[in-house]
Amino acid sequence: ADCLSLQEDYAKAEADASKAIEADGRDMKALFRRSQALQKLGRLDQAVSDLQRCVSLEPKNKAFQEALRALGSSMHEKMKTMSCTDSKVEQMFQILLDPEEKDADKKQKAAQNLIVLAREEAGAEKIFQSDGVRLLTQLLDTAKADLMLAALRTLVGLCSGHRSRTMAILAELGAPRLSAVLGVEHEQVSLAACNLLHVMFDSLKEGLQKDFRGKEDAVVLDSSKDLKLLIKHLLELLALEGASAHGRDNALNLLIKVVPRKSPKETNNSMSLWVIDQGLKKILEVGSTVCGTPGSLPVTENSRMSASVLLSKLYDDLKCDAERENFHHLCEDYVRSWFEGHELAGKLRAIQTVSCLLQGPSDAGNRVLELEGIMDSLLSLCASVCEAHQLVAVEALIHAADKAKRASFITANGVSLLKEIYKHSERDSIRIRVMGLCKLGSAGGTDFSMKQFAEGSTMKLAKQCRKWLCNETIDAGTRRWAVEGLAYLTFDADVKEEFVEDKAAMQAMFHLAKSEDRSVLYAVASTLVNCTNSYDHEEPDPQMLELAKYAKQHIPEQHPKDKPDFVKRRVRKLLTAGVVSALACMVKSENPALTNSCRELISRVFLALVEEAEDRGGVVAQGGGKALIPLSLEGTEVGQTKAAQALAKITITSNPEMAFPGERIYEVVRPLVSLLHLQRTGLENFEGLMALTNLAGISERLRQKILKEKAVPMIEGYMFEEHELIRLAATECMCNMAMSKEVQELFLAEGRDRLKLMVLYSGEEDEKLRRAASGTLAMLTALHPPICKRIPQV
Repeated sequence: ADCLSLQEDYAKAEADASKAIEADGRDMKALFRRSQALQKLGRLDQAVSDLQRCVSLEPKNKAFQEALRALGSSMHEKMKTMSCTDSKVEQMFQILLDPEEKDADKKQKAAQNLIVLAREEAGAEKIFQSDGVRLLTQLLDTAKADLMLAALRTLVGLCSGHRSRTMAILAELGAPRLSAVLGVEHEQVSLAACNLLHVMFDSLKEGLQKDFRGKEDAVVLDSSKDLKLLIKHLLELLALEGASAHGRDNALNLLIKVVPRKSPKETNNSMSLWVIDQGLKKILEVGSTVCGTPGSLPVTENSRMSASVLLSKLYDDLKCDAERENFHHLCEDYVRSWFEGHELAGKLRAIQTVSCLLQGPSDAGNRVLELEGIMDSLLSLCASVCEAHQLVAVEALIHAADKAKRASFITANGVSLLKEIYKHSERDSIRIRVMGLCKLGSAGGTDFSMKQFAEGSTMKLAKQCRKWLCNETIDAGTRRWAVEGLAYLTFDADVKEEFVEDKAAMQAMFHLAKSEDRSVLYAVASTLVNCTNSYDHEEPDPQMLELAKYAKQHIPEQHPKDKPDFVKRRVRKLLTAGVVSALACMVKSENPALTNSCRELISRVFLALVEEAEDRGGVVAQGGGKALIPLSLEGTEVGQTKAAQALAKITITSNPEMAFPGERIYEVVRPLVSLLHLQRTGLENFEGLMALTNLAGISERLRQKILKEKAVPMIEGYMFEEHELIRLAATECMCNMAMSKEVQELFLAEGRDRLKLMVLYSGEEDEKLRRAASGTLAMLTALHPPICKRIPQV
């Protein structure tokens, strides 16, 4: 119980102390430990009864008497606050619900006070006990945006982390009412409802995973029915014609967050299977919507992308072939239902569905493309005279070219058609989309010797892309395709060089990255990765090159303008154009379009931007340091590592307290410790150690954070490393960590060679290593004199 209290796990500490009391009801240590844990859990009445038993067993113990006195006064304060809170809650509801009250400031203040009160556990309980949920329901029913926002934000406080209260609130409000509020036209109200539902899902899901103890959860309720009920209403909202476009987007975003498993370690994927059976067709309804056609659902420019991401997450959550086969059948049935017997409008819906699937679970999209008649309809619609029909078909054809196998088919059958459209179409909206042609032309990647297009064509296409990108009369959704084109064309180093020289085009792209249309994020990130050469490239083995030449095999050639000096110049120009603030804006996005692979690309770009020490200050000043922290904690393993390495580079050469002000500096520790894992490269280990050395020298609180992340055993391990720079960095890091009492105790431990190693390193030839080891001994002996006796013994 004592150990658990020190780890701040008070619920388990209370449970362990209770077991000790069951074994011996007169065990004063156990009673005292339990009273401390109960106090931290806010159950003061139970804590008092345990302390009273301690005092009755040992009346002369001053520690018990003092603790009881302190607890008594804090209970008195709590009672005083509660009685004061009672009248405040009533007052606030009176002001908000009074139709005669005309003072807007007074109403706003009452609403704000209610929200603040609901964030405190005692205040939330008080609102709940004072018939608050019924009164909050009345506020929701007023249909006035400011009152609805106040009610929703107060309900967030009541539901946060409290399952039984969440279930009671859900029963009172009803899932249909919550779903209706989510679908309202007012964007802020819809977003607040989305936030409330997310908090409700978290509280209900926690109940499924947690082993409850204590009086407030004595009755363990089953929340799985409530979860399914909420999800059922969200799925119904997707296909509801009366729901607003952003309400539909919020419902999709919620489903993305709460339905799929958080990690493959969780074995239960039943929620995803249930959603696929109950709602896959409703999700496809959103994905297949063709904007502007009669009777279509109201959607935003992000709706189809969100539907694609949700479908992709559901597909990835499936565990076996039978589950995937069921997914494919449902998708094929849906496409067939539109394709057969619905004439042209139905064929358009079917092709839009294919487009949506190709952007999400591409396996399902590719299966659907192979259905009889789909590809032929696609190619014939590309030549349609109606712009809307041509748009849908050209987009689908370009998404279909993502697969190399199909790209070769399109190169054979579709390129001539796309070229004809590009040359003869008078509509820019169509010609920009045909820029997907660039995808087929970049099949050689960075290989300079593999050119798909005639000499000069790539440059012409890139110039046209940049021209469209800067043309603000074209809407953002259409200009996105110009960035898609550049994402492929910038494999060519000549295109990269021209692009970074065109400041207007760069700034137009950054402006698009900050816009509402988030589907452009991946294309912007890909273009920047190409310009900064921040993709992985291995140096070929010289012997293998000789063999390949001898066997007359194709050998990839590097473009002369992809050499380090050119890359360095391009990075400088991107920094001058304001790339960091655009990247920071992209990371802030709470949109499903910010996928893990997109995060990885952004991390790669950041790492390239901080490569030179003199650029790091500018990156931090424009918000780069802040943006890197979430990238290092979430995403693909490669993406997290690249972001952590960029953080390490900043921490090594900048003052960490300036680069990461306030509490942010403590968030940097975990990513830096992740660089010490054995599977990381030697350079990553070295930079992680250097950065941690800087942090460990700042304050005891930071050293405690490093200890808590279990970094000390890894730092010790690297002190035995053969590579002299890594060995030196680990010793320097240990020197700073030695200011912590816990680390000093480690050096006193019997039967360990820690102290011996430091004494030996103090006689090494490398002067820096000698100084680091001697410094550690000086620190240890000054702060912990018993170590002095041990030094001659080792």
